[in-house]
Amino acid sequence: MWNPSLFVGVAAACSAACTPGPPTGGFAAPMTLGGKAVSADVLTEGQRAYAVYCRACHGDRGDGKGPAAKGLRPPPRDFTLGMFKFAAVPGGTLPGDDDLKRIVRTGLHGTAMRGWDGIPERNLEAIIQYIKTFSSRWREEEPGEPILVTPDPWAGKEAEGAARGRALYHGLAQCTACHPSYLSKQGIDQASRLLTGNGVADFRDDMYGSVLKESDYGVKLLPPDFTRFKLRSVRAEHRREDLYRVIASGVGGTAMPTWRGGLPENDLWALVHYVDSLVALQGSDEPRRMREANLRADAAWQPSRAAR
Repeated sequence: MWNPSLFVGVAAACSAACTPGPPTGGFAAPMTLGGKAVSADVLTEGQRAYAVYCRACHGDRGDGKGPAAKGLRPPPRDFTLGMFKFAAVPGGTLPGDDDLKRIVRTGLHGTAMRGWDGIPERNLEAIIQYIKTFSSRWREEEPGEPILVTPDPWAGKEAEGAARGRALYHGLAQCTACHPSYLSKQGIDQASRLLTGNGVADFRDDMYGSVLKESDYGVKLLPPDFTRFKLRSVRAEHRREDLYRVIASGVGGTAMPTWRGGLPENDLWALVHYVDSLVALQGSDEPRRMREANLRADAAWQPSRAAR
C-alpha cells in the first residue's frame, strides 16, 4: 500500500545524504578554495585532524551540530554558511588564513571555543583548508582585502584621543543604538551638537544597556557592554591592536559595520582609545558609579527647545 509519509521520510534521508560536502574517506583530487589550490593530501590530513580537534562541537558536516554542541550558547560556528565574525577583512567577506589561525590559537572569550595552542602547525594549516570544503563560498570567492592596523595618531596623547572618541561614540557614530551609553542625556546632547550641530530629541528607554540584535547566524546577539564583558576576539596583550581590527573591519553577519573608510583614521583610532578606556574599567566599581551619576543627571536635565 502506498504510504506517502514513508516516501517523504525516505526522500528527506536521501536529500540529507546527498547534500554536497567533503567526502567521508579522504580526497582523491585537489580543490581550489579561496582562490588557492589545495592538494588532496592536505585536505585528507585536515579531515583527519578536524575529526580529532573540531568535530565534537562543529559536527561531521561542519554545521555546528556536533555531539557536544547541544546547549552551547553561543552555538559553535556553522562552517556551511561561509560566514565569520572576527576577521581583519571588511565584515561579510571571507577571512584570510591568518584570521582563522588566530581564532583557533587564541579562542573566543565567553564561548566554548577554547584556544588550541597544542595543535601542530602542520595540522592547523590542513584543518583550515579542510573547513573551507563545507561551504561553496570558498569555491566561488576569495578572501576580502586585509585591513591592516595603521600607526596610532594618538600615541603619547591617549587621553585626548579617548575624549575625542567619547564624543564620536555618543554624538556621531551612533554606537549607542546597539551598545550602552556611558554619558548622561545632557552629555550625549552636547556631543551631538559639537559634531553634528543638532541636539538629541529622543533617547531609547534602556539607554544604559545593550540592545538584542538580529544576526545572520540564526540567533540574536547582545552587543557587549565594554565595562563588563570580555570581548570575544580581543587579546589582553594586543588589546588596542585587536580593538582597531574589530572596529575597522566590523563583525561579519551582525549589526556591527565596517568603519574603515566610514571615519577618518584619526577618528577611528579615537574610538579605539575610548573603548580601550572603558575596557580598562572592568572589575572596578567605576561603571556602577558612572551609571548612577548619569541617572541623577538625567533626572534633573531638561532638553533645550531646539532639540525637541
